[in-house]
Amino acid sequence: MSDRHPLLPLDSVLEGDCVEVLASLPERSVDLIFADPPYNLQLQRTLYRPDGSRVAAVDEPWDRFGSFAAYDAFTRRWLSACRRVLKETGTIWVIGTYHNIYRLGSILQDLGFWILNDIVMIKANPMPNFRGVRFTNAHETLIWAQKRRGARYTFNHHTLKALNDGLQMRSDWWLPTCSSRERLRIGGQKAHPTQKPEALLYRVLLASSHPGDVVLDPFFGVGTTGAVAKKLGRHWIGIEQDPRYAALARERIAAVVPAPAAALDQPRRPAPRLPFGAVLEAGLLQPGDELRFRGSTERATVLANGELRWNGQQGSIHQLGRLLAGGPCNGWDHWYYHDAQVGWQPIDHLRQRLREALTGCAPPPTRSCP
Repeated sequence: MSDRHPLLPLDSVLEGDCVEVLASLPERSVDLIFADPPYNLQLQRTLYRPDGSRVAAVDEPWDRFGSFAAYDAFTRRWLSACRRVLKETGTIWVIGTYHNIYRLGSILQDLGFWILNDIVMIKANPMPNFRGVRFTNAHETLIWAQKRRGARYTFNHHTLKALNDGLQMRSDWWLPTCSSRERLRIGGQKAHPTQKPEALLYRVLLASSHPGDVVLDPFFGVGTTGAVAKKLGRHWIGIEQDPRYAALARERIAAVVPAPAAALDQPRRPAPRLPFGAVLEAGLLQPGDELRFRGSTERATVLANGELRWNGQQGSIHQLGRLLAGGPCNGWDHWYYHDAQVGWQPIDHLRQRLREALTGCAPPPTRSCP
């Protein structure tokens, strides 16, 4: 427990049926849920490779359901229990394959969740279709949904963009499967048949939670969600009905070293988008001032409406810049103003000073042009 979440069993594995355990938690107390439920794979026979070896497929009792109706009833129970503990601003991720993901999506919508995205996790090394009668199943699907349509929810767009080398994150995720380094084994055999890669949870938690938030996993397995949550400074709650998996999860998470608080992602307010005219409004430049184009002697006159006039032509800093550069041009970098103290400087310096003033990071800028 903590001062921020006094009624929650934070950072612990709770053993038992997830619906029953969820009923013991306070309403509207969890920020984020990640659920990896049974897929109901409906295996009809043992699978063998061409060399005669047996495929270690999922054949556990917890993945067996007598009918689609039984699976749907089970799904409705646990999703309803999750909805009760999720904050009004919370979101939920569920993962599955073609066996169950469409049933999950339909029930999510029936219960009032609003789907924000579906994500395709593409596997680099999927298991072949040994019988050669279908396409190789090379992906799994995640559904990301908010509790109530229109409510404020967490999406760390800039964090994900930074994670993706400055590009907006797409909905097709090429991720490695659970590697041998992180795969838990007992006697050389997989400890859990559906252990998820930490890379997946890393991206999910960075995208839709903040440090200090509470992340709940109702099908905890061997604790991937908890391990990544601890690493990223999130609180976690895991629910697992199998004592063997619960013990492995506790041991695994105990060995995780959390990242330093200073290294964790922090919500970043995007810099205000400023037109060139804002520099004039702030008095950093005046109508009639001259700007010089980078690497040349060409000069343009600043007009009161935020445009420039050069060689009988009139346009924005970008339009006239393109004419002079003979191609694409960012006018903020190519036009220079004259500072009485340091000489010619890119006009982008003025934009940065204005941004700092608008966000409260610096005193209001002053004009130093002659």
